[in-house]
Amino acid sequence: MTQRNQYQEKLVLASSSPRRAEILSAVGWRHEAMTAGIDESRTEGEDVVAYVQRLARAKAAAVAARLDRGLVLGADTVVVVEGEILGQPRDDEDARRMLKLLSGKWHEVVTGVALLRVGHEAEALVDHERTRVRFAEISRDEIDWYLGTGEPKGKAGAYAVQGRAALFIEEIEGDYFNIVGLPIRLVYELARRV
Repeated sequence: MTQRNQYQEKLVLASSSPRRAEILSAVGWRHEAMTAGIDESRTEGEDVVAYVQRLARAKAAAVAARLDRGLVLGADTVVVVEGEILGQPRDDEDARRMLKLLSGKWHEVVTGVALLRVGHEAEALVDHERTRVRFAEISRDEIDWYLGTGEPKGKAGAYAVQGRAALFIEEIEGDYFNIVGLPIRLVYELARRV
């Protein structure tokens, strides 16, 4: 019989992201997923950390409002390059624009994380993780090929580090799992404090 970590209480993941679910599964964290369905618009003048933390908390709160009990995890990830926040691309042309922006440059991946217990929403723990990533120069043909894979759809910054985009990444400073979409060590640390 395997021993379960006392800090790994079952989570309700306020996300439809298969990548976040895969990370939780990979570390053996029991969970179920529910879509939050919130407005993800950025407010005027909101900096990137405030933005991702607000969305993470709003996602967790929206799911918690539909439950009688449980520990809810919300997360939101964006890519920041040259001061521009890149969320998920609207279409292939938007993805192309994002990949051109990332080509040959360092950028940051920022994820907001919120953990809250149903019925105690005011005591939510909210934090964020930053990771720096450097892309190689990407040719037009490489961008066309990558867009043709369909992988950029639904990914912040139009790429998946754990997929074919790994071919373009020269260097990473920080938490790899944050780039995938869930800084699992940060989630574990917050869970120990809930």
